[in-house]
Amino acid sequence: MILEEPSTTITDSDERIKTCLKEVFGFNQFRGEQEAIIRHILSGKNTFVIMPTGAGKSLCYQLPALVQEGTAIVISPLIALMKNQVDQLLANGINAQFLNSSLSKAELNRVKKDLLEGTVKLLYVAPESLTKEENLVLLQKVKISFFAIDEAHCISEWGHDFRPEYRRIKQIVDQIGNLPIIALTATATPKVQQDIQKNLNMEEAGLFKSSFNRTNLFYEIRAKIDAKRQLIRFIKQNKGKSGIIYCLSRKKVEEIAEFLCVNDIKALPYHAGLDAAVRVHNQDAFLNEKVDVIVATIAFGMGIDKPDVRFVIHYDAPKSLEGYYQETGRGGRDGLEGYCLMFYAYEDILKLEKFNKDKTVTERDNARHLLDEMVDYTNSGVCRRRQLLNYFGEVYDKDCGFCDNCQKPTPKEQLEKEAVWIIQAVLGTEERFGIKHLVDVVAGVPNDYVKSYGHDKLEVYGKGSSRTPEFWYSFIRQIMVFGFLEKDIENYGVLKVSEKGHKFLAAPFKLTFSTDHDYSNAESDSDDEDGVRDIGAGQTADPVLKKLLDQLLDKEAKRNKIPKYAIFQEPQLNEMSIIYPTTMAGLCQITGVGQGKASKFGKPFLDLITKYVEENDIEPITDVVIKSAVNKSNKKIDIIKLVDRKLGLDEVADQLNLPMEDLLTEIEMIVFSGTKLNINYYVNEILDEDRQDDMFDYFMSAQNDDLEAALAELGDEYSDDEIRIMRIKFISDIAN
Repeated sequence: MILEEPSTTITDSDERIKTCLKEVFGFNQFRGEQEAIIRHILSGKNTFVIMPTGAGKSLCYQLPALVQEGTAIVISPLIALMKNQVDQLLANGINAQFLNSSLSKAELNRVKKDLLEGTVKLLYVAPESLTKEENLVLLQKVKISFFAIDEAHCISEWGHDFRPEYRRIKQIVDQIGNLPIIALTATATPKVQQDIQKNLNMEEAGLFKSSFNRTNLFYEIRAKIDAKRQLIRFIKQNKGKSGIIYCLSRKKVEEIAEFLCVNDIKALPYHAGLDAAVRVHNQDAFLNEKVDVIVATIAFGMGIDKPDVRFVIHYDAPKSLEGYYQETGRGGRDGLEGYCLMFYAYEDILKLEKFNKDKTVTERDNARHLLDEMVDYTNSGVCRRRQLLNYFGEVYDKDCGFCDNCQKPTPKEQLEKEAVWIIQAVLGTEERFGIKHLVDVVAGVPNDYVKSYGHDKLEVYGKGSSRTPEFWYSFIRQIMVFGFLEKDIENYGVLKVSEKGHKFLAAPFKLTFSTDHDYSNAESDSDDEDGVRDIGAGQTADPVLKKLLDQLLDKEAKRNKIPKYAIFQEPQLNEMSIIYPTTMAGLCQITGVGQGKASKFGKPFLDLITKYVEENDIEPITDVVIKSAVNKSNKKIDIIKLVDRKLGLDEVADQLNLPMEDLLTEIEMIVFSGTKLNINYYVNEILDEDRQDDMFDYFMSAQNDDLEAALAELGDEYSDDEIRIMRIKFISDIAN
């Protein structure tokens, strides 16, 4: 649909607003304050919108851009989001374009031409592109309706994704003209909100602040123990649903994406290190549901506007609560179910701290504050929703019942005087200090800083000495969530007593304190009640099938005149009797069973298992076995090629820059999975015939191929490497 050139008056545009809403965006009515926001920006006034992810922020600037003359400039930090929104608008017949580093020269010239001809209704610009002189000159020639600053939290150095280029936006806008601005963000604490308005010189702007409460999202945090197993278990439970997984590094993104694919989950990676064309391909594959899961870096973010993302998983801890809230907000944008799962380990926080070491002192301190808030959120036993909303300055005075802490609460304790002491400490220190100082005062921690202010003379000093400082940190955080204390917006980190806190001090009542989680001692939350199995995680083998497999192994070993372990070993038979593989593909899921071994020895075992499951009405579960990703050292093919050329193993090690021990490990993985590798030329070079015969006879008669047992039997005249090399030759010649 191509809209006709609009009238410039708001009164005349009423019908156009309704028509545009229905015909372009497909909605019969506005949500929340969308209409009020749109009319405010159409009146030419500065507008500040704080609205949670999925609540319809983009409509607030897209629709007014369509009903006004000129081009609306949308400043966005995410190339992915630009492309996604532009694609949607173009599909609806709206000429929207973007200006960023991903454009070719020809594409760039086409965009400039359309701009100068006045046919572009929305131009998406990266902040870095906006600051370029050539683009500034271009925009000065264009009739612009207004500027929209998306992800406005990037302006604030107190925010979770501060970008220096954003702080220059107001300066650049002023050079282009006196134009209205609409700033939008899904995540702004009161401090960040103040910083945004001050930087944009729009303190007088109309403020439209929606609730941060995403009622359809369920929040859960699990100890990061056996996380890959838990990950597969969760995704298998939600088979066919769209999900996003966030990881800390590009390397981890690639690893997890590959791991999911190995386990028959359609997944693709997405991070800044990928080629732009690959990123676009992967994004489109996710949007078009060719893959179920996208794995992305936390730092790069995901600017993907997909309404039916059913789960968001943080495989690694995010660097801030703002980031966490925004990323989880990509789930359930259509208002339907959205599950937000985070795997937490303090080691992730330590890694994030290392990333901050090269920042300026101020940036490092701000990042540390954000990480502290993240740690407090994960550890606290308080309702997750209450914590999140409190962090963004929103009062939520009940437990939601829709998070892990509500459904599986930590132990509770009834307290009253402790809250009184904390409030007295805040007032006694003149509401000028943060948590650490208050803890030191109440716990009676002797230090010069407390003494220098004379706070060791306060009546409340040391009253809580019977409790640990960790208790007091947690307790203060909780009474902040309950609304008795509030943050001082002007002085970051300083706490003040709220009106509710003063009332409590005048008439105290019992408070329920939730003890913190102790993730360091937690066990994996992943059990087998849903039928998902992970080999080696403690499942019990089917004893009847296991006995039948043992008998078959005896028979096959005698028939082939080789040791039993050269066919299958005990752990492999155990796996078979747990997952009941009935196909070659299923058999290859067994640890240590490659295609070669399965092809050579697998058929009688598969026949036995197939008959057994049919007779006993058992459903094979090989489709939910958790498999490890193939060793991707990229050495396997190189090793096979070099061995085929009959290079000595020491030469192979040199060429591949591997210690001999690591090379032998790589070769063992190749051979033990069933691939034949002829190293006879090398064995003949380093071992005479008699020594070879001694070791060959040993492995032929041994009960297993254990190296320590071989060393003990063969004596000191053979080195570890010689025995390993001979074992490789034996397995390759006899079993493959």
